[in-house]
Amino acid sequence: MAGNGALSGAVIAVAGAGGPAGRAAILRLAEAGATVVASDNDPERLSEAVDAARYAHGGATVVGDTVDLLDLQSTRDWADHIEKDFGRVDGLVHLVGGWRGSETFIKTSLDDWDFLELLLIRTVQHTSLAFFEALQRSERGRYVLISAAGATKPSAGNASYAAAKAAAEAWTLALADAFRKAGGAEGPTSAAAILVVKALVHDAMRAERPNAKFAGFTDVKDLADAVVGVWDKPAAEVNGNRLWLTEKP
Repeated sequence: MAGNGALSGAVIAVAGAGGPAGRAAILRLAEAGATVVASDNDPERLSEAVDAARYAHGGATVVGDTVDLLDLQSTRDWADHIEKDFGRVDGLVHLVGGWRGSETFIKTSLDDWDFLELLLIRTVQHTSLAFFEALQRSERGRYVLISAAGATKPSAGNASYAAAKAAAEAWTLALADAFRKAGGAEGPTSAAAILVVKALVHDAMRAERPNAKFAGFTDVKDLADAVVGVWDKPAAEVNGNRLWLTEKP
C-alpha cells in the first residue's frame, strides 16, 4: 500500500487505462494511496501505463488486467477476482473512450453509431452491472463516468457520439438511483457520478499543435484530480450528479 494518501486502503478499478486520461488517472490514484487495478483492450499500452505508475510511485500496488469489457461474463469475472484478491472494490473509473463524427448531419454514418454504441454504452452497462454489488458493499464505493458536454448540446456532425454519451449518462444516473434506493432513509453509501468535459488535452497534443489554444479543454491531469476528488465528498453529494469541468453549454 502506498503512503497515507486520501485513498489509502481503497481498491479502485480503472477501465480504459491505457490512454492518456487513463495513464493520468492511475498515476493520480496511486499517488493518493489507492491500490489500482487497470484494464485496457491493448495489452502493450496497458503494460506501459501500469509500469509508468509503478515507477512514479514505488510503493504503490498497480496491476493490469486485459479484460474484454464487451463481454458481460468477462467483466463480472474481473470484478469478482478484484474483490477476491484484494478484499474489496471501492471504485470503478470508466475511461473507455472513442470518437467518430461527420461533416454534416446528413452525412452521418450509422456504422459510426454501431461502433460507438459498443464502446461508449455497452462497456458502461457491463461495468456497472458487474461492479454494482461490490461497490454497494464498500463504505465508499464510487462509479465514475467521464462524459462530454456534447451529450447535453449535440452538434449536427456529432449525432452518434452525443447520443451515445447521453445514453451512457442516463444509464449511470439509473445506477445512481439504485445506490440511492439501496441506502434507504440514511442515504446512499455508494455513489455514481458523471464528470463532464468539453474535450481532453494532454502534453503530447500541445507539443503537436503548439499554437492551438484548446479553449475549454480539460487537461488529463486536472481530470485525474477531479476523479480523486469524487471520493472527498459524501456519497449523497455526488450521487446522480453531473460534475462540470468545463463551462455548461
